[in-house]
Amino acid sequence: MKASVIVFPGSNCDRDIQVALEKFQIATTMVWHQETELPKSDLVVLPGGFSYGDYLRCGSMASKSKIMKEVIQYAGTGGYVFGICNGFQILTEAGLLPGALLRNNKLKFICKDVQIKTINNQTAFTKKLSEHKILTVPIAHNDGNFFASKEEIQSLKDNNQIVFQYCDKEGNISGESNPNGSFLNIAGIVNKNKNVLGMMPHPERVIDQLLGGTDGQEIFRSLL
Repeated sequence: MKASVIVFPGSNCDRDIQVALEKFQIATTMVWHQETELPKSDLVVLPGGFSYGDYLRCGSMASKSKIMKEVIQYAGTGGYVFGICNGFQILTEAGLLPGALLRNNKLKFICKDVQIKTINNQTAFTKKLSEHKILTVPIAHNDGNFFASKEEIQSLKDNNQIVFQYCDKEGNISGESNPNGSFLNIAGIVNKNKNVLGMMPHPERVIDQLLGGTDGQEIFRSLL
Protein backbone atom coordinates (compact mmCIF):
# COMPACT_ATOMS: atom_id res chain seq x y z
CA MET A 1 0.00 0.00 0.00
CA LYS A 2 1.26 3.48 -0.90
CA ALA A 3 0.34 6.81 0.69
CA SER A 4 1.10 10.41 -0.22
CA VAL A 5 1.28 13.01 2.56
CA ILE A 6 0.77 16.57 1.34
CA VAL A 7 3.13 19.05 3.05
CA PHE A 8 2.06 22.68 3.29
CA PRO A 9 4.06 25.58 4.72
CA GLY A 10 3.07 25.45 8.39
CA SER A 11 2.31 21.72 8.52
CA ASN A 12 3.63 20.31 11.81
CA CYS A 13 2.14 16.81 11.90
CA ASP A 14 3.37 15.62 8.51
CA ARG A 15 6.22 13.59 10.05
CA ASP A 16 3.89 12.26 12.74
CA ILE A 17 1.54 10.80 10.16
CA GLN A 18 4.50 9.46 8.16
CA VAL A 19 5.71 7.57 11.25
CA ALA A 20 2.20 6.21 11.86
CA LEU A 21 1.72 5.05 8.26
CA GLU A 22 5.12 3.42 8.06
CA LYS A 23 4.52 1.63 11.36
CA PHE A 24 1.82 -0.27 9.46
CA GLN A 25 4.09 -0.89 6.46
CA ILE A 26 2.39 1.74 4.31
CA ALA A 27 5.05 3.17 1.99
CA THR A 28 4.86 6.96 2.30
CA THR A 29 5.89 9.78 -0.01
CA MET A 30 5.98 13.38 1.19
CA VAL A 31 4.55 15.68 -1.50
CA TRP A 32 5.22 19.43 -1.40
CA HIS A 33 2.12 21.55 -1.95
CA GLN A 34 3.55 23.24 -5.05
CA GLU A 35 3.81 19.94 -6.94
CA THR A 36 1.36 19.48 -9.80
CA GLU A 37 1.23 15.68 -9.89
CA LEU A 38 0.44 13.06 -7.29
CA PRO A 39 2.54 9.90 -7.11
CA LYS A 40 0.60 6.69 -7.63
CA SER A 41 -1.22 6.37 -4.31
CA ASP A 42 -3.76 4.24 -2.49
CA LEU A 43 -4.26 7.01 0.07
CA VAL A 44 -3.67 10.77 0.25
CA VAL A 45 -3.30 12.39 3.67
CA LEU A 46 -3.68 16.08 4.50
CA PRO A 47 -1.87 16.37 7.85
CA GLY A 48 -2.45 18.55 10.86
CA GLY A 49 -0.68 21.81 11.53
CA PHE A 50 -1.24 25.45 10.75
CA SER A 51 -0.92 25.77 6.99
CA TYR A 52 -0.02 29.30 5.97
CA GLY A 53 -0.13 30.27 9.65
CA ASP A 54 -3.94 29.98 9.66
CA TYR A 55 -4.23 33.37 7.97
CA LEU A 56 -7.58 34.31 6.46
CA ARG A 57 -9.53 31.15 7.41
CA CYS A 58 -7.87 27.95 8.55
CA GLY A 59 -7.13 25.86 5.48
CA SER A 60 -8.40 28.42 2.98
CA MET A 61 -5.02 29.26 1.44
CA ALA A 62 -3.86 25.64 1.48
CA SER A 63 -7.03 24.62 -0.38
CA LYS A 64 -5.81 26.73 -3.34
CA SER A 65 -2.35 25.11 -3.48
CA LYS A 66 -1.36 23.61 -6.85
CA ILE A 67 -1.44 20.01 -5.62
CA MET A 68 -5.03 20.35 -4.39
CA LYS A 69 -6.34 20.27 -7.95
CA GLU A 70 -4.88 16.77 -8.19
CA VAL A 71 -6.20 15.80 -4.75
CA ILE A 72 -9.72 16.92 -5.71
CA GLN A 73 -9.53 14.97 -8.97
CA TYR A 74 -8.15 11.92 -7.12
CA ALA A 75 -11.02 12.02 -4.60
CA GLY A 76 -13.51 12.43 -7.44
CA THR A 77 -12.36 9.14 -8.97
CA GLY A 78 -12.89 7.30 -5.68
CA GLY A 79 -9.39 7.66 -4.22
CA TYR A 80 -9.13 7.64 -0.43
CA VAL A 81 -8.33 10.97 1.22
CA PHE A 82 -7.76 11.43 4.95
CA GLY A 83 -7.64 14.91 6.51
CA ILE A 84 -6.60 15.31 10.14
CA CYS A 85 -7.19 18.56 12.09
CA ASN A 86 -5.93 21.25 9.69
CA GLY A 87 -6.39 18.64 6.98
CA PHE A 88 -10.10 18.48 7.88
CA GLN A 89 -10.26 22.27 7.60
CA ILE A 90 -8.61 22.12 4.17
CA LEU A 91 -11.09 19.47 3.00
CA THR A 92 -14.05 21.71 3.87
CA GLU A 93 -12.41 24.72 2.23
CA ALA A 94 -11.74 22.67 -0.91
CA GLY A 95 -15.36 21.52 -1.06
CA LEU A 96 -14.50 17.86 -0.55
CA LEU A 97 -16.49 17.82 2.70
CA PRO A 98 -19.51 19.91 3.71
CA GLY A 99 -19.56 22.48 6.50
CA ALA A 100 -16.84 24.58 8.06
CA LEU A 101 -14.60 24.55 11.12
CA LEU A 102 -15.13 27.69 13.21
CA ARG A 103 -13.32 29.09 16.25
CA ASN A 104 -13.76 27.01 19.40
CA ASN A 105 -16.78 28.23 21.31
CA LYS A 106 -14.65 29.48 24.25
CA LEU A 107 -12.22 31.18 21.83
CA LYS A 108 -9.24 29.32 23.26
CA PHE A 109 -6.74 26.85 21.83
CA ILE A 110 -7.46 23.35 23.20
CA CYS A 111 -4.81 20.66 23.61
CA LYS A 112 -5.94 17.59 25.57
CA ASP A 113 -7.14 14.01 25.33
CA VAL A 114 -10.81 13.55 24.50
CA GLN A 115 -13.13 10.61 23.95
CA ILE A 116 -14.85 10.02 20.63
CA LYS A 117 -17.52 7.46 19.79
CA THR A 118 -17.48 5.51 16.53
CA ILE A 119 -20.81 6.22 14.85
CA ASN A 120 -20.15 4.64 11.46
CA ASN A 121 -17.82 1.63 11.37
CA GLN A 122 -18.68 0.72 7.77
CA THR A 123 -16.11 2.95 6.08
CA ALA A 124 -12.63 2.06 4.82
CA PHE A 125 -11.28 4.14 7.72
CA THR A 126 -13.26 2.45 10.50
CA LYS A 127 -13.93 -1.18 9.54
CA LYS A 128 -11.68 -2.53 12.30
CA LEU A 129 -13.59 -0.56 14.94
CA SER A 130 -16.55 -2.13 16.67
CA GLU A 131 -19.86 -0.29 16.58
CA HIS A 132 -19.92 2.54 19.13
CA LYS A 133 -16.27 1.90 20.02
CA ILE A 134 -14.95 4.69 22.26
CA LEU A 135 -11.46 5.98 21.50
CA THR A 136 -9.27 8.27 23.58
CA VAL A 137 -7.48 10.57 21.15
CA PRO A 138 -5.76 13.95 21.58
CA ILE A 139 -7.00 17.19 20.04
CA ALA A 140 -4.92 20.30 19.45
CA HIS A 141 -6.82 23.05 17.69
CA ASN A 142 -8.15 26.58 17.84
CA ASP A 143 -10.79 26.12 15.14
CA GLY A 144 -12.48 22.75 15.60
CA ASN A 145 -16.07 23.89 16.02
CA PHE A 146 -17.89 22.08 13.20
CA PHE A 147 -20.73 24.06 11.66
CA ALA A 148 -23.05 23.28 8.77
CA SER A 149 -26.42 24.43 7.47
CA LYS A 150 -29.61 22.63 8.46
CA GLU A 151 -29.76 21.05 5.02
CA GLU A 152 -26.16 19.85 5.25
CA ILE A 153 -26.68 18.43 8.74
CA GLN A 154 -29.78 16.56 7.58
CA SER A 155 -27.84 15.19 4.63
CA LEU A 156 -25.02 14.04 6.94
CA LYS A 157 -27.59 12.17 9.04
CA ASP A 158 -29.49 10.72 6.10
CA ASN A 159 -26.36 9.39 4.42
CA ASN A 160 -24.66 8.10 7.58
CA GLN A 161 -21.75 10.49 7.07
CA ILE A 162 -21.11 11.24 10.75
CA VAL A 163 -18.23 8.94 11.68
CA PHE A 164 -17.09 10.19 15.10
CA GLN A 165 -18.77 12.22 17.84
CA TYR A 166 -17.24 13.62 21.02
CA CYS A 167 -18.44 11.75 24.10
CA ASP A 168 -17.50 11.05 27.71
CA LYS A 169 -15.73 7.92 28.96
CA GLU A 170 -19.07 6.11 29.20
CA GLY A 171 -20.02 7.04 25.64
CA ASN A 172 -22.56 9.73 26.52
CA ILE A 173 -22.82 12.43 23.87
CA SER A 174 -23.65 15.73 25.55
CA GLY A 175 -22.69 19.37 25.87
CA GLU A 176 -20.36 18.47 28.73
CA SER A 177 -18.39 16.10 26.49
CA ASN A 178 -18.16 18.61 23.64
CA PRO A 179 -14.75 20.33 23.83
CA ASN A 180 -15.25 23.02 21.18
CA GLY A 181 -18.97 23.60 20.56
CA SER A 182 -19.04 21.43 17.44
CA PHE A 183 -22.57 20.93 16.10
CA LEU A 184 -23.98 17.54 17.18
CA ASN A 185 -20.61 16.89 18.90
CA ILE A 186 -19.21 16.06 15.46
CA ALA A 187 -15.54 15.07 15.53
CA GLY A 188 -15.28 13.46 12.09
CA ILE A 189 -17.32 13.04 8.91
CA VAL A 190 -17.03 11.41 5.49
CA ASN A 191 -18.32 12.51 2.10
CA LYS A 192 -21.33 10.83 0.50
CA ASN A 193 -19.12 8.33 -1.32
CA LYS A 194 -17.37 7.45 1.97
CA ASN A 195 -13.88 7.81 0.47
CA VAL A 196 -12.95 11.14 2.10
CA LEU A 197 -12.65 11.39 5.90
CA GLY A 198 -12.00 14.52 7.91
CA MET A 199 -11.53 14.44 11.68
CA MET A 200 -10.22 16.94 14.22
CA PRO A 201 -8.63 14.51 16.74
CA HIS A 202 -5.15 13.12 15.99
CA PRO A 203 -5.14 9.29 15.72
CA GLU A 204 -1.51 9.36 14.52
CA ARG A 205 -0.49 10.50 18.01
CA VAL A 206 -1.82 7.36 19.69
CA ILE A 207 -0.35 4.49 17.70
CA ASP A 208 2.18 3.28 20.28
CA GLN A 209 2.06 2.83 24.05
CA LEU A 210 5.26 4.87 24.28
CA LEU A 211 3.23 7.82 22.98
CA GLY A 212 0.61 7.35 25.69
CA GLY A 213 -1.95 5.18 23.93
CA THR A 214 -2.80 2.90 21.03
CA ASP A 215 -6.41 3.83 20.24
CA GLY A 216 -5.46 5.25 16.85
CA GLN A 217 -4.10 1.93 15.60
CA GLU A 218 -7.43 0.50 14.42
CA ILE A 219 -7.94 3.39 11.98
CA PHE A 220 -4.67 2.55 10.24
CA ARG A 221 -5.45 -1.19 10.35
CA SER A 222 -8.79 -0.41 8.76
CA LEU A 223 -7.04 1.40 5.91
CA LEU A 224 -4.88 -1.65 5.27
